[in-house]
Amino acid sequence: MAAARVLLLLSGRAESPSFAQSVCGLLGAGPGLGPWPTHCGLKRGRLVLSDGPFPGSSARLPLQRPPFCPFAALDQQLRTPGAELPSNRGVDLGVAVLLQSSDWSVLLTRRTRTLSVSPNLWVPPGGHVGLDEELLDGGLRELQEETGLQLPHGQFSWVPLGLWESAYPPRLSWGLPRYHHIVLYLLVVSWESQQQLQARIQPNPSEVSAFMWLGPEIAAAVAAAEDGTETLTHLPRDLPPSVLTVELGEDKRARPLALPTSTLLRTTPTTAEGNERVSAGTKFALRLWLQHLGR
Repeated sequence: MAAARVLLLLSGRAESPSFAQSVCGLLGAGPGLGPWPTHCGLKRGRLVLSDGPFPGSSARLPLQRPPFCPFAALDQQLRTPGAELPSNRGVDLGVAVLLQSSDWSVLLTRRTRTLSVSPNLWVPPGGHVGLDEELLDGGLRELQEETGLQLPHGQFSWVPLGLWESAYPPRLSWGLPRYHHIVLYLLVVSWESQQQLQARIQPNPSEVSAFMWLGPEIAAAVAAAEDGTETLTHLPRDLPPSVLTVELGEDKRARPLALPTSTLLRTTPTTAEGNERVSAGTKFALRLWLQHLGR
């Protein structure tokens, strides 16, 4: 399915940023870590962003990038001879669903090791939005494709949480980025409990190798292990040593697995490797979820 484009409203004109341009930078992000409040037009199959209100804007959401965002540093790094980036591509649009059960836990999935992009990462279900697809519909479709979950009509509510500027590879020290997305995180609140939802989960083994539910306490610790800092070497005293997950074996059967909590507190390494961890964008989404719960 073709990826939809992200448009920026700059000086009154809608423009498509080039692949190599930082969306945060074009919208006036300063030297700090953000997030930066951004006005959004959530259109069918596209996202219009601006640093100020505009006709058709429907939300004002936090926009953030990691402190090591490669697109923020490309101007200095691309002087190396032979360094090339796509010149005929813009920034793609992705959507991710942070599914909350009625008993206050959220679903994360672990991407399989065989995926070419972001393997072995814990993320919410999500992916590309189709050109003619509503953003919520795209998120619910990805949720069903990856987990088998189809939420009954009228038994959930939803709200946009925030926007994340995503690159893969995520750091220039891993190599030049091949993918550039703005990911819209949607909070979808089900009226069903974790137990009711889990009974219907059928992970797609080509995309998902495990899944788990996080409550607010562990989510807060994961969100606090911000990328760009050192991984925590000692767990906070009130955290359990492991988190219960469900993992797919080589025979595709689901089995319970106690995952060390320290695994979820790892940060993005400076060199490319496939160690299991929670993505930086997911930590951002978890922080926004906790703020939403607080409100």
